[in-house]
Amino acid sequence: MINRHRRTVLWTSAAATAALAASGLAVGATAAQAAAGCRVDYAVTAQWGGGFTANVNLTNLGDPLNGWAVTWTFAAGQTVAQAWGAEITASGASVRAANVSYNGSLGTNASTSFGFNGTWNNSSNPVPTSFAVNGVTCTGGVTPTTGTPPVQVTPLTANEV
Repeated sequence: MINRHRRTVLWTSAAATAALAASGLAVGATAAQAAAGCRVDYAVTAQWGGGFTANVNLTNLGDPLNGWAVTWTFAAGQTVAQAWGAEITASGASVRAANVSYNGSLGTNASTSFGFNGTWNNSSNPVPTSFAVNGVTCTGGVTPTTGTPPVQVTPLTANEV
């Protein structure tokens, strides 16, 4: 009798699992999905022997941001000497510009700007070719990000009961 009851419970459980799988529902947790996207416009607005001024405009094209950091790499030995509108740190050619207290929140399609004075070698001052915001490369479009895929449920067979 106990064996029959156990079999009935297992078959009911297997049938419920199969029904869930057939309906397209999956059992298990998934991470929240978010859309990431940005556009960075970098412009050298003034240049003189050994120095230059650059303005950077960041547009958030994805889900709202509460804090941002733009990163890029200089290709010709440029350095940042003084900045406004962002906290800038550098290690070699790699540069990181992070928001300050008043411009950290960026809604979808919102923009903010920052700028800096820098140095260059009087030979070449190319514009950086790639920018990332919070680790996501800016492509000028939106890229959905996903978390862990859902767990697939496999129904039990009669042999597994």
